[in-house]
Amino acid sequence: MGLPVSLEEVPESIGRRPVITYLLIGVNVIVYAVFSSVHQALGFSSYDDVLKAFGTYPSDVLDPTRFYRVFTSMFLHANMLHLLGNMIFLYVFGRDVEKIMGRMRFLAFYIVCGIVADIFNTLSVAVLPSSYLLSKVQEYILPWLIPSVGASGAISGVLGAYLVLFPRAKIIAIFYFFPILMTAEFYIFIWFLYQLVMGLTLWSSAGVAFWAHIGGFLGGMACLPIFVNKRLLRLARRYKEFLRLYGTYV
Repeated sequence: MGLPVSLEEVPESIGRRPVITYLLIGVNVIVYAVFSSVHQALGFSSYDDVLKAFGTYPSDVLDPTRFYRVFTSMFLHANMLHLLGNMIFLYVFGRDVEKIMGRMRFLAFYIVCGIVADIFNTLSVAVLPSSYLLSKVQEYILPWLIPSVGASGAISGVLGAYLVLFPRAKIIAIFYFFPILMTAEFYIFIWFLYQLVMGLTLWSSAGVAFWAHIGGFLGGMACLPIFVNKRLLRLARRYKEFLRLYGTYV
């Protein structure tokens, strides 16, 4: 998938500055920087030990004593590339969704989507054969023993909300250094189709929890009516209609 670049759809005159989106990005970056560089000072022999301690295992969603890992895993990333990719998606799609929801609603929405993503990941491990979940190299490793980390489950929920709220928004996707202009609905459809195909075939890359992405995305679409601020949504739609009618004259 190409990395997305997008202009903001909702001006700050309608929705407030998306502080929570920026805060989440900052926290993710700081957590990675601290634990990857000074993990030994914090009592961990390696960064992998940090991921094992605070990543979420499929069984954690069923155990109240370990459920906290569902939250801690949302702020851990396997490497710099993993972090960078997730933060780009959060920045591009999170700002406008937050403006339509409001700050606290968006934060709650983000966390709920992360929880739903982990539930879907647990269900996939319980239902699907290991060959559908892991690469051939890891096919015989018990999937219950593999922790997952990253903000992608929660961010997938943000993509689901963005699809409903701004389907005709323009997205520039960078494919091998070439920018391609497309609508948000087309880009997100291709993204979701990729997750679904990879989740249902033996093509899965090692360590990628595609069913967590699918679950977070569907959870975001389902939960959107609960968290959206209807007043801000009406204002944003009036603004877009105004631009459609008069944008070339103002």
